[in-house]
Amino acid sequence: MTVELTPRHLQLRDLLFRRWKTAGLKAGDKIESQNEITKFCDFSLITVIKTLKDLEAEGIIRRQVGRGSFLEKAPWAEAHHRVGFFYNRNIVGGGIFDNVFYTRMVTALERSIVSDGHEFFMGSFTHEKMPVSLWDRLDMVLLAGITAETDISAIGQTTSQVSVLDAVIEREGIHSYTLDYGTAFTEMFATIGQRPNRVLYLDTVHISSEQARRLAQFKAAAEASEAVQTLSVLAVNQEDRDADIAPLEAAIAGFQPEFICGYMHHGWQARMAEASAKPVRIYPYGLDSSRPGFVVEGGAWLKSVVPTLYRMLEDRPAEGSDHSFPAHFVP
Repeated sequence: MTVELTPRHLQLRDLLFRRWKTAGLKAGDKIESQNEITKFCDFSLITVIKTLKDLEAEGIIRRQVGRGSFLEKAPWAEAHHRVGFFYNRNIVGGGIFDNVFYTRMVTALERSIVSDGHEFFMGSFTHEKMPVSLWDRLDMVLLAGITAETDISAIGQTTSQVSVLDAVIEREGIHSYTLDYGTAFTEMFATIGQRPNRVLYLDTVHISSEQARRLAQFKAAAEASEAVQTLSVLAVNQEDRDADIAPLEAAIAGFQPEFICGYMHHGWQARMAEASAKPVRIYPYGLDSSRPGFVVEGGAWLKSVVPTLYRMLEDRPAEGSDHSFPAHFVP
């Protein structure tokens, strides 16, 4: 049945759909009464009654005397999901496909979602602005590159289900998919820890909950090593391929480590090795890599992430959650 709606009725309709979508309402769930609706919006009771009658005529809600009103169908729900991946341009300044880690992750994510029969979209945001109006057209969004500098206030304004990759946001309804390197660090020190070593850890200048956790885990693993490990920490911007790494080369030349670990651009490694007067082992963070380092198997990680994304979208739990996946050490 086609119903002619005035702009005022369309505004209320949109508000109700956003509210019900955000709450994760499904067919059969009870909705607010007309009096309850007037309490949380600026629409008159006449407009509310008219809009509810129109929704009933369209078969979207079902009203039962003495019992209340119920959602008959969710017009925003599709047989397939619309999934968006958005990265922070302030972090990946050269573009996402200039970043090996993100490129591998996005490729695997897109392949998995599309093969499941869903739609995949990709976009970006900045520390200052997030495209919330675009997210509202999607069922769920995955965000990558959230740091302490990122303004996350807009996240609470979208009706889309929000998940965060490689970061933790402690907020209702936000789900985090993090990587746990603690075991990988312990494996490395178990391999090299029978004798004293000088270890240079490259920390990232992009401050985040995960960056801080990894540094703490690395220090703890070094402290627990069988032999004394002399640890030095240097902050670098691993996302900037054109960064001046002279300070890094100077630090290597002065400290003369046996091992260099942590965040680094893949294009730096040759110069890092040349800066040392003796052989040095280099262990970066990696995804789907057979080279030495702290490696995450992207296919296995996303194989665990994607079904959870679908389940969270179906249930829309109010509580946030953290789903951690372990990395391993490749000597």
